[in-house]
Amino acid sequence: MTNSLAVNLTKELLKIESTDPGAYETEIEEWIRHWLTQIPGIIIKEEEVLPGRKNLMAELQGTDPAFPALVFICHMDTVVVGDGWTVPPFEALETEQLLYGRGACDMKSGLACCLSAFSHAAEEKKRTGKSPLHTLKLICTIDEEDFMRGAEAAIRSGWVTKKDWILDAEPTDSQIQISHKGRLWYEITVTGHTAHASTPWKGADAIAAMAELIHEIRLAVQSAPIHPDLGPSTVTFGQIEGGYRPYVVPDSCKVWIDMRLAPALDADAVRSIITKAEERTVAAIPGVSISHKVTGDRPYILKNPDSPLLNLLRDTCRTVTGQFPPVTCFPGYTDTAVIAGKLLNPNCMSYGPGSLENAHQPDEYVSIQDILRCEKVYQMLTDNLFPPL
Repeated sequence: MTNSLAVNLTKELLKIESTDPGAYETEIEEWIRHWLTQIPGIIIKEEEVLPGRKNLMAELQGTDPAFPALVFICHMDTVVVGDGWTVPPFEALETEQLLYGRGACDMKSGLACCLSAFSHAAEEKKRTGKSPLHTLKLICTIDEEDFMRGAEAAIRSGWVTKKDWILDAEPTDSQIQISHKGRLWYEITVTGHTAHASTPWKGADAIAAMAELIHEIRLAVQSAPIHPDLGPSTVTFGQIEGGYRPYVVPDSCKVWIDMRLAPALDADAVRSIITKAEERTVAAIPGVSISHKVTGDRPYILKNPDSPLLNLLRDTCRTVTGQFPPVTCFPGYTDTAVIAGKLLNPNCMSYGPGSLENAHQPDEYVSIQDILRCEKVYQMLTDNLFPPL
């Protein structure tokens, strides 16, 4: 049986459903808060971000406010269970050194490692009688799997600042992932004019116009330069609706677009692409009109090779594993990316147990060896906050 606090905590957290949408974070936040209250000498804060949904912060205060705080930030919510499971999603099934369950890698095992490291730091203070020079924080957020309103609330409340070192425990395949593509969401509506399908010239086909529009946008994004670190920009037309009968010229069509952007594409460049595509479409399909709105805008985050947190984390990983980890791009968007983009904080990154390939999948799992590795790295990272003995 594995003697690891992080492994045992992972099992406990996996048994608590915190799906978003679904059960949300109330039960798991209460469980974590109760567990943290057993650690002496720390400050615990809560903030209700959405009705019944609270962010939680634990803080072990440092002695020197000039030093940046080390902030572990972990989301408590998971995606919904979905179909296709062959194992129970909330029983923390362990087999062949793997732990199964919704949130196993995204990111309850990472949260468990951070809880273990926080407890380790508190024990170090008790053992040595010395407080850390740097403040240590653990922030547990809501809503990361939706609009990331938990991370935004932590920024507004001052729980994180521009000078802090921010580390999340997303699954990173043993890599440190420090850069992010931007994420831009559009909702585009084409309005046409209905007519009978036998006389389509009397109408204005909104779906045909949307097809033209999608083609224009797709080609423009695909032809953008490929960034050496972040790779190509991409566009996904994730949802579309329009028309109401096959024998009627459709008078409306709507599409929801997800773009993942790398330099030189940003929100301004995309706005120009959308505007030109709309102008060409209106010219090609007379009688239609087009409107759009931006429903989400997150900037890309570029790698900062001079980050002191990055260098400390690399050295710590090498001490634990015997080799430096690769430093790469996180393919999605995280709470740390929100903080980096909002505060222009250059010390925000991801390093956690598991593989992103397993996240959001049926039979989600994490390797126990991955949990042990990250637990050790995080604990050793917090050791660096203390003055030498």
